[in-house]
Amino acid sequence: MPQGQPTVVPDDGLTTRQRRNRPLVFVHTGIGKGKSTAAFGLALRAWNQGWPIGVFQFVKSAKWKVGEENALKVLGASGEGGTVAWHKMGEGWSWVQRGLHGDNTDNEEKAREGWEQVKRDLAAETYKLYVLDEFAYPLHWGWIDVDEVVEVLRNRPGTQHVVITGRNAPEKLVEFADLVTDMAKVKHPMDAGQKGQRGIEW
Repeated sequence: MPQGQPTVVPDDGLTTRQRRNRPLVFVHTGIGKGKSTAAFGLALRAWNQGWPIGVFQFVKSAKWKVGEENALKVLGASGEGGTVAWHKMGEGWSWVQRGLHGDNTDNEEKAREGWEQVKRDLAAETYKLYVLDEFAYPLHWGWIDVDEVVEVLRNRPGTQHVVITGRNAPEKLVEFADLVTDMAKVKHPMDAGQKGQRGIEW
């Protein structure tokens, strides 16, 4: 696909410009490494275009030091490109008042709170790119209804792009998405006993 030229032009009644600017849903799934890494690479492109970016990090602990978080926050505050808002489930979502929920809120409830905020932001067109990191997990576990997610994404207003990462993305989401990448593992250094290392895994 040289220079982004499609191999097929659908008979959908859209102009080339309309088709070029159509909002997309991406799914990065599979057991291989690189799902989140690819999503954050997409966020770098969005930042360069001046897009506001919302990152919602599901499942991963708030204590984990994610290299992309620091880099994108610095870029977002630089005034050179788009803004970046980063929300982590593990530390309690930033919009949740700790006095109301405290530390007793379980992960399932936190995941639902995160999805409710994503819905509010989509309705308000808060961001142009949403990175729902590891969001496939609460869908796979049944914490969040995949039918509702697909319906909300289908009816989102404006030109808002959404990328969802995580293993075991539900088939209904895969069928709905515009771009799906299944990361297949061929080899991994951890298979040979090597531990994760700074600059590679985080």
